[in-house]
Amino acid sequence: MKTAFEIIFVCLSVVNLVLSRFAFFKLRQPSTPFLWIIKVFTSALSPALFLIGLLATLSGLILSSLPLIIIGATSALVYLTHILKITRGPEASSTWEDIFSKSEKFQSNGSKSFFMPNRYVFRLPNSPEPIFNPDVPFYTIQDSNRPLLCDVWQPPKGINNSGLAFIYLHGSAWTVLDKDYGTRTFFKRLAAQGHVIMDVAYRKFPETDFMGMVHDVKHAIAWMKTNAEKYGVDSSRIVIGGGSAGAHLALLATYSNKSNQLTPLDLNNVDLDVLGVISFYGQSDLVATYYHTCQHLALRLETAPDKKDVFGGMPSWVKKRMGKDFHRLGFDKKVEPGQLVPILKGTPDEKLDAYAMFSPVTYVHGNCPSTLFLHGDHDCLAPLKAIQILHMRLLGAGVASAIHIIPQTDHAFDLILPGISPSAQNAIYDVERFLAVSAKSTVGSVLV
Repeated sequence: MKTAFEIIFVCLSVVNLVLSRFAFFKLRQPSTPFLWIIKVFTSALSPALFLIGLLATLSGLILSSLPLIIIGATSALVYLTHILKITRGPEASSTWEDIFSKSEKFQSNGSKSFFMPNRYVFRLPNSPEPIFNPDVPFYTIQDSNRPLLCDVWQPPKGINNSGLAFIYLHGSAWTVLDKDYGTRTFFKRLAAQGHVIMDVAYRKFPETDFMGMVHDVKHAIAWMKTNAEKYGVDSSRIVIGGGSAGAHLALLATYSNKSNQLTPLDLNNVDLDVLGVISFYGQSDLVATYYHTCQHLALRLETAPDKKDVFGGMPSWVKKRMGKDFHRLGFDKKVEPGQLVPILKGTPDEKLDAYAMFSPVTYVHGNCPSTLFLHGDHDCLAPLKAIQILHMRLLGAGVASAIHIIPQTDHAFDLILPGISPSAQNAIYDVERFLAVSAKSTVGSVLV
């Protein structure tokens, strides 16, 4: 019996140790989505995997099994090292010290207890239920009469409104996914801190192109400013942000707010200024994204090949498992998510001006809003170097910009099990304080 238990625990411990490889090693493009899924889930589950290592070590001591002690202790040490790395603060301490020193002044709205006290708390505490208004129309597309929808999250009853609105744009690879997907834990926390959240469902490819997406974002900003009083928001205290493609659109729309080239005609004379921008692993330079994701090595057709068991390039069992969400999130589209050639009608060699036109780095100027960058140094889809270049250009232009590069962290880290994920909690800690300072600052003073 002892030998059987020992064999079982050793096998489990070996699997636990093998999984740790995905936390430490950076995936290289071209890579498969399956490997990325393993990597982000391994990182998110690292606290549980650490405990499994400790349990294996304890079992080894009880069973007097040296192999089990060694394997269990090694895996526990590996995961502990990973957790310590991905929960540390940013290296650019001087800028962040300004944020954190000011963030202690947000107590007046009575919601300090709902802020994270540390960068990692093992498990996020529950937040009170906010006032949730789903599917609110914020603009109607003139040609088709198609309403664009958003969800509005307001502070729970008993929580004073901070006066700040946070407009959020979901990740999408510009093609798939939708609002209200993987963000509820995040939004509940922000609403409990007194903020109003506008979760935007912008149009995606092939329904529209980058110009249409940027127009949707600018109409969302205009709508929130128009309805600011209704939701208890100060129209000068609006922060916009998002993940991946959503971050790209947030950066692009706000940095180009004085450019008629990317502004719809009906908003040419409308105030579209925002106080701040938050980028979760966004794309700042589309040429850099094109090469980082190896699109130059494997140009794919805009439509996936027709097969009896394939829907939009995905196996039929995926469709069955996802149910209604398969269509809602756009996975039945026969387009390849994230591919730039179909959207921009060519490669960078063929359409360089188009790639530049829709790259946020093109629009850096001294009046860009204060910006917070949150990025993993293992990101396989959004190039870190391009974000660092954008950050440095903002600083060179005199714009308040802060960047937190989270070690051993890949794309979409904030959406995977945020309740226990160390990297997700680390990012949430920063966002809470950025928004708190924004809510109490005057225009142009954030991070200064």
